[in-house]
Amino acid sequence: MFKALRFLAGTFTSSDSNKYPATLSKKWAVVSGIIAVLVSIPILSVLSSFFVSSGEIWSHLASTVLGDYITNSLLLIVGVSSGVVLLGVTLAWIITMCSFPGQKYFEWAAVLPFSIPAYLLAYIYTDFFGITGTLQTAIRSTFDLGIGEFVLPEIRSLWGAIFIMILAFYPYVYMLARSAFLNQSVSLFEASRIMGYTTTQSFFKIALPLARPGIAAGLALALMETLNDFGTVQYFGVQTFTTGIYRTWFGLGERPAAAQLAGFLLLFIVVLILLERWSRSRIKDQTNATNRFKRIQRFDLTGFKKWGAFLVCAIPVFLGFILPVALLLSMFFNNIDSVNTRFLLYSLNTLSVAAIAGLITVSVALLMAYSSRLNPSKLVKGLNQFGALGYAIPGSVIAVGVLIPFGWLDNTIDSFARSNFQVSTGLLLSGTLFAMIFAYVVRFLSVSYNGINSSLQKISPSVDEASRGMGYSFSEILRKIHIPMLSGGLLSAFLLVFVDVMKELPATIIIRPFNFDTLAVQVYRLASDERLGESAGAALAIVLVGIIPVILLSKTITRSRKTEEH
Repeated sequence: MFKALRFLAGTFTSSDSNKYPATLSKKWAVVSGIIAVLVSIPILSVLSSFFVSSGEIWSHLASTVLGDYITNSLLLIVGVSSGVVLLGVTLAWIITMCSFPGQKYFEWAAVLPFSIPAYLLAYIYTDFFGITGTLQTAIRSTFDLGIGEFVLPEIRSLWGAIFIMILAFYPYVYMLARSAFLNQSVSLFEASRIMGYTTTQSFFKIALPLARPGIAAGLALALMETLNDFGTVQYFGVQTFTTGIYRTWFGLGERPAAAQLAGFLLLFIVVLILLERWSRSRIKDQTNATNRFKRIQRFDLTGFKKWGAFLVCAIPVFLGFILPVALLLSMFFNNIDSVNTRFLLYSLNTLSVAAIAGLITVSVALLMAYSSRLNPSKLVKGLNQFGALGYAIPGSVIAVGVLIPFGWLDNTIDSFARSNFQVSTGLLLSGTLFAMIFAYVVRFLSVSYNGINSSLQKISPSVDEASRGMGYSFSEILRKIHIPMLSGGLLSAFLLVFVDVMKELPATIIIRPFNFDTLAVQVYRLASDERLGESAGAALAIVLVGIIPVILLSKTITRSRKTEEH
């Protein structure tokens, strides 16, 4: 979810001032190389599955569900793309360039749906809008109608999944489109006023063409999340590649075929990664070309227009955050007994793995960023970029990519032990906390690396030069100088990974050890059993922790504009 934050960090931070001599020790490049190799294991494992025979299972999949996987995935992409672009760009333009009641509050409130995972929205709205849900029951009771006499459209459908994902993922487009609008030259808008352009004309003729790279980047990130989603489509009964991977691996027991499905999904994700990278490069070029900032002169909306703008901004915030949280609170107080020792155990499990994964991920990211600082060659930068690919790859794909090599190692060790010592070692790696945390590190390394790298670039090279003059080694400079100076950035990176791990469902549900559940898995299990009320405490905990990155995201964009104005 937090690709937007590291994207913004990369957009607003320049590395031109942090050039280091090529004569610096190159042994630190080995660090990036080792990390890239380790991170590549899941990716290469999935891609290698194309060279493994899967028997007749592909004939079965092609004649039964493969068509549904492809069709539903494409329809999700088209539907979510249309919705997030329309909603995100509209909100970004209105909030950035117009004055109306509540405008300052909507700057950050429009990002609040980020704090609620899509699968939680799906569970909550099914309970509220379903045929036996709160809304339809209240309407039938009020007008004395039978169940068959009043029925709303079924939300547990493909179109319901599109609706949920639009609410959950439009902030990606909103944040990056808003940052693009904020970084456009105010002089252009002043000229448009002189030429007599209206707000709408200024938007279509000036702002929108310049903001297209940012919008495309936000769309790419939203689509990555769409393809990564498991909980929503699984609960709604929509067959996609993500549910297909899970079903083929666990339901059919066909691991090679599941890995090949993951490989096809991975290839499509590569296209989105290239789109996002291209869009980022276009944003940098555009920002340098129009870097003449003044305080934005907003269009003053009057009459019904200002209240229309208020409603346009209020509806997605209400549907994406206020209503779901209110419903969760109601469920929580109606099921207060569900907060028991089991809930505490799941909370402890979640907090433990999130903290461990966060610490390891931040440590690895710090080593990557520091190696790039000491040896800013194209090789090291390329290795670090490859190591940071994990966040773009769906959790289900990474989980499969981790289980394949770990399972092979387990079988190899067990076979050796049986042959030589007549002892079975069992599963030493796969299905363990080690495998789960390794998957988290691969998946969320990008979240911490980009933030830490941006913070490290702000430290002048003269600090390193002075420290070297005092006789400090590179490792001592990192330990005694940089880490204290980076404390804020390191903490932010840790919190982002911590929150992402808490919310992660696809990778967790596939790779977790037996009888080890997190809050996200518990919510998924109870919701699948139609016992959502009992999971309200766990769901609320996820939402409350999820607000942390929303605050960081809002501050990042606001600070970027204020910095340029001064």
